Amino acid sequence: MKETIVVIGANHAGTAALNTILDNYKDKEVIAFDSNSNISFLGCGMALWIGKQISGPEGLFYSDKAAFEAKGAKIYMETPVTSVDYDKKIVYAADREGNTYEQHFDKLIFATGSLPIRPAIEGMELENVQFVKLFQNAQDVIERLKDESVKRVAVVGAGYIGVELAEAFKRNGRGVVLIDCAETCLAGYYDREFSDQMADNLKEHGVTLAFGETVKKLEGSVRVQKVVTDKGSYDADMVVFGIGFKPNTALGGEQIKLFKNGAFLTDLCQETSIPGVYAVGDCATVYNNAIQATDYIALATNAVRSGIIAAHNACGTKLESVGVQGSNGISIWGLNMVSTGISLAKAEKLGIEALATDFEDWQRAEFMENGNYKVKLRIVYDKNTRVILGAQISSDYDISMVIHLFSMAIEEQVTIDKLKLFDAFFLPHFNKPYNYITMAALSAK
Repeated sequence: MKETIVVIGANHAGTAALNTILDNYKDKEVIAFDSNSNISFLGCGMALWIGKQISGPEGLFYSDKAAFEAKGAKIYMETPVTSVDYDKKIVYAADREGNTYEQHFDKLIFATGSLPIRPAIEGMELENVQFVKLFQNAQDVIERLKDESVKRVAVVGAGYIGVELAEAFKRNGRGVVLIDCAETCLAGYYDREFSDQMADNLKEHGVTLAFGETVKKLEGSVRVQKVVTDKGSYDADMVVFGIGFKPNTALGGEQIKLFKNGAFLTDLCQETSIPGVYAVGDCATVYNNAIQATDYIALATNAVRSGIIAAHNACGTKLESVGVQGSNGISIWGLNMVSTGISLAKAEKLGIEALATDFEDWQRAEFMENGNYKVKLRIVYDKNTRVILGAQISSDYDISMVIHLFSMAIEEQVTIDKLKLFDAFFLPHFNKPYNYITMAALSAK
């Protein structure tokens, strides 16, 4: 009799787990439940869709129910799981028509993702108050933007999603105000020397910035008309909230241990405190090499990796995570910013004695007259051990691949001194003999 593996949730992490099992373990019975009507929507592309940088959403999906079932899985769409009995090893679910299901499992993988944080403020029930996470959310926003009376959009939250949406709505021809209680944008990933660079970029392209302000209420009759903060008010025909997400773990019950933020606490095999029960993606923890501790970092890349790891372990092949660095990037009106590990501000907040070394220079030799760009780099390292903790890079040039070097350096606990004279090639078409990576390392105290 085949061992049965049940996956709850079929977006990035769930999709990775399902494909790993189906492609490598033909002796398993694979069943998945998902509450949505679609699978594998790349939410990171919704701003491109809203901003008309891509023609439509079709390319934002990379799998579907038919593809999984062609490989032998059974997929229940629009069928939320209502409860799990760990002792009897049964998942209970019900579809939209009221049909109920009792599914036995030998191994279980939670891939329930995260939920947008909804602030408890007056006016949230007004029309054109939006959240953006699912395909349906983006679809709804685009449909509402067909109304030409929607001229002003307020985006609340200046993290990655908020900044990308601010650009998208501006590209869509709307007036945009970006509001955040922090004093700058992208504060979770970058130090002020970099986040202020992005803030200036937004202002230069016509986005009104309302940083250091907390939204107190929304005003309007039927449709939202105004956002009121603790320092002022802003006219708005649409308000989009992107103030963060919380792990969707209510289904787990009281038997599973949780992390401090409510995520499922997992080990390096993505196994929870209940043997044979795994958790992956935005609902689960990861191991952060930069701080050498369990952490919560909700990124699509981490979701995919954790799904692969859990799938192999659920099928009997032990595979431990090597940890993550939270590598990430953003590109807004041609300004490219990438980071990995932790910022200097984050290190200080965590009580880590850290230093930073900065360097700014041209990407290529100065005599290369065409297509040369300035690059700004910061490397954060431990003051005592000198191990690299993080890096931030910005440029109008595509410097995204450079961050992989620093990601691996953090994973391998490389010191800033080791980086000073590492073997970096030189050719004028690509870089300088005294390149910004080498010079930043040599400048370290």
